[in-house]
Amino acid sequence: MATILVRRTTKILVLNPNSSQAMTHGLEEAIRAVDLNQSTEVYTYTAPAASPASINDGEDIRTSTEVVTAHLAETGLLKQYDAVLVACYSDHPLVGILSTKEGQFGTPAVTGIFEASILACLALLPPGKKWGIVTTGKFWDEHLTQGVNRFLGTGPMDVNAKFAGVETTGLEAGDFHGGVAPDVVRQKLREATARLFDKGDVECVVMGCAGMAGLEDILRSVAVDKFGATQARELLVVDGVKAGLGVLEQSIRNKRAFSGAK
Repeated sequence: MATILVRRTTKILVLNPNSSQAMTHGLEEAIRAVDLNQSTEVYTYTAPAASPASINDGEDIRTSTEVVTAHLAETGLLKQYDAVLVACYSDHPLVGILSTKEGQFGTPAVTGIFEASILACLALLPPGKKWGIVTTGKFWDEHLTQGVNRFLGTGPMDVNAKFAGVETTGLEAGDFHGGVAPDVVRQKLREATARLFDKGDVECVVMGCAGMAGLEDILRSVAVDKFGATQARELLVVDGVKAGLGVLEQSIRNKRAFSGAK
């Protein structure tokens, strides 16, 4: 009879920094579709009501940071988790705040869906091909482009040969969960994805909003129309939530295997 030598549970918190329960429910649907280790437990968090219901600009980012930071400090909630995934597709300050070892949180592993999606694209992208982001409002064009450069350690005005850029739909995050008619959402997503493909050699598309979770088929349908079913099957559509959970699972395993802290 086989003997179990080691069994350690990994607890990951998927943190929605806006106050929309509908958005969190959408994230939960994406989480259920992820193939995780049997010992991994995933929990979700929705920010208090004082946080914006949809994060659409710099002010919303700042407010959500303040509200969530204060709430987590008051409750001590993070102490029961091994890792945190910040589920806002932005260069969100919470990623740095929660992971700073000398701070009051010092969570063992933290990433955002934005950072995780970049890592996934770079790991999966074939030579000579590009990746790009389809997202919501115009604010995110400059914000995400600068965020990509910051994460990759390049200058704010540098051109990355593998990054095709950002295309926006004009929607808000909340529109994906009842704010706008589904046929309008579908059409705007298709138009933005088509513009990204028109830049050439794009083989990896990132869904640049947590609210897009589960909408991969809409983006892939554009590839079918433009390139045919065979080539469309090669298209990589990256969901930052799924990518982030995979990154955090591996990060926790690596920390347990290689660090002096047990």
